[in-house]
Amino acid sequence: MKKRHPEHIALRQKLAYSAPAFALAVVGIPVYVYIPKFYTDVVGIHIAALGTILFSVRIFDAVTDPAIGYLSDRTQTRFGRRRPYIAIGALWVVLSMVLLFNPPQASAIFETWWFGICIYTLFLFWTAVTVPYEALGPEITFDYHERTSLFGMRDGFLIAGTLMAASSPALVQWIFGLTTDADGERAKFFWIAVLYAPLLIGSCWWCVTAIKEKPSTTVVKPSGIWSGLRTVARNRPFIILIVSYTIAAIGSNLPATLILYYVEYVLQSQLADAFLLLYFVTGILFLPGWILLSRRIGKKAAWLTSMAINTGAFIGVFFLGPGDAHIYGILVFASGIGFGATLALPSAIQADVIDYDELLCGQRREGQYIGLWSIAKKFAAAVGVGAGLSILGWAGYTPNIDQTEQVQLTLRTLYALVPSVCNMVAFIIVLAYPISSQAHKQIRAAIAERKAGRSVADPLQPDRMIA
Repeated sequence: MKKRHPEHIALRQKLAYSAPAFALAVVGIPVYVYIPKFYTDVVGIHIAALGTILFSVRIFDAVTDPAIGYLSDRTQTRFGRRRPYIAIGALWVVLSMVLLFNPPQASAIFETWWFGICIYTLFLFWTAVTVPYEALGPEITFDYHERTSLFGMRDGFLIAGTLMAASSPALVQWIFGLTTDADGERAKFFWIAVLYAPLLIGSCWWCVTAIKEKPSTTVVKPSGIWSGLRTVARNRPFIILIVSYTIAAIGSNLPATLILYYVEYVLQSQLADAFLLLYFVTGILFLPGWILLSRRIGKKAAWLTSMAINTGAFIGVFFLGPGDAHIYGILVFASGIGFGATLALPSAIQADVIDYDELLCGQRREGQYIGLWSIAKKFAAAVGVGAGLSILGWAGYTPNIDQTEQVQLTLRTLYALVPSVCNMVAFIIVLAYPISSQAHKQIRAAIAERKAGRSVADPLQPDRMIA
């Protein structure tokens, strides 16, 4: 009988860990895209007040991400460092979501306060769940390739959850036969909350009951956040990873923001939703293939290949114009082949750089790393959205009319050329990433030696001894 590798993860455990990623996606597109319009057009909040609140809550988010990661790393309970946050935080996320999606009918001032309190509460507890949840992943297995499989499934669920969350308003309206007036809009968000509440709690509780945290074998030393950040700065593989990922993410957020404008005003097509669906579904379908390829050629080579395919196909979009929707569909499909891997492989690589941090400082600090990673993702999204729309406005964009050649050139540049250049820069930076499968084995062996009290040579810098 074949003996199972101790770091192998059973399929049911991978499913249990991946399930919350599907449900937590509800705090993505519905909250960022649909809820603002619901509160301005239906509830009656002034758009300037809403914009100020949303801007301030993103700054609040940048503070809470590393803070929750820091607290989670230092939490010691009989249930582990991560699971209590996920189990209890899920209840508060659901309560905040239900209140946000179902505002009472009252004065504009009351509604503004209601929105502000609910959105701050939702983001706080969403962070309290997602940072420990993502930090739990690198602890589940220390196997180089098993991590790729785990994070591939998790990010596949995330893409599917985002797709479902984006479709939810239209689906709920169709299933329940809701009207498009104010009462219909309120009923729509009531049913979304009703459907997502048990899904979110059930998936998070399935995760915390099915996944057992490994007992910590390291002593957490008392240190401040800034001291911890200085240690992070010594982790060269992490610096390479986060800089390249952030640059690529800034580029990838531009098409996400501008696709509706590009398809309507450059291609002069009304098929934007169909193209988005094609891109997401292609990304999910090809993800298992990327996991297999990573086992053969390594995470770095697979990531570089996915970036080359994703960018190589997408750069052709710059040269399209009116009537080229069918060519655009082919390029979207080709680009989508690499899409899933550009999400999942950096997550798997991130777990390896956290191992290297353990070698350097003698502690497991997944929470702190995930907190910084989360800031990078949100910064990239903010720059992508802010810069894309601002530059389009400066170019002379005017809604609901044929756009000038200057505006169309700006759209093509922002939508296709800038993201491709960002990916090329990220590609060059990734070439310097040093942790291969063999190097990771050496890092794990050096960690074991260090735990035994012996000095070891740094596998990435053999002339440096770590005591």
